[in-house]
Amino acid sequence: MLLVRLVSAAGDGVSTGPTRIASTANPNAGFEMQRITKSAGVLLCTFALWGCRPADSEPSQANVRLDFDPSPPVVGDAGVRLTLSDAAGKPLYGGKVVLEGNMNHAGMKPSFAELREVEPGRHVGTLKFTMGGDWFIIVTANMPDGSRIERKVEVQGVRVP
Repeated sequence: MLLVRLVSAAGDGVSTGPTRIASTANPNAGFEMQRITKSAGVLLCTFALWGCRPADSEPSQANVRLDFDPSPPVVGDAGVRLTLSDAAGKPLYGGKVVLEGNMNHAGMKPSFAELREVEPGRHVGTLKFTMGGDWFIIVTANMPDGSRIERKVEVQGVRVP
């Protein structure tokens, strides 16, 4: 609670001329408010970052194999074969698989492909390589049980035909 009393400039308690406001509140109140505000900000950032973390439901032992035709790939459309399996080699089936292809340097538009499952754990499709050089592919498989598998696959030396 902030109590305010008017005090004369002379400090004699009689307010007949210019006055100043004297506070009887805690002199550290401003510092305490800054500390509370900073603490609330840190807490808010912590919760925001916690919400951005990847889901814990990813099968950590999932194997992802990505093959291209032609191999190594050339600029243009490349056939893609993807195999998903568990640690024992058993096919992981029923997933919706999407690829995002990116060059290793900034500024290039990514290429996307949605693969179709042709047999349990085996997916096929086409991905367009727009330029020669080194690429990386982000493989995302959304599985029927709600889990998600994400892997980054390096593709070195896409050739110019």
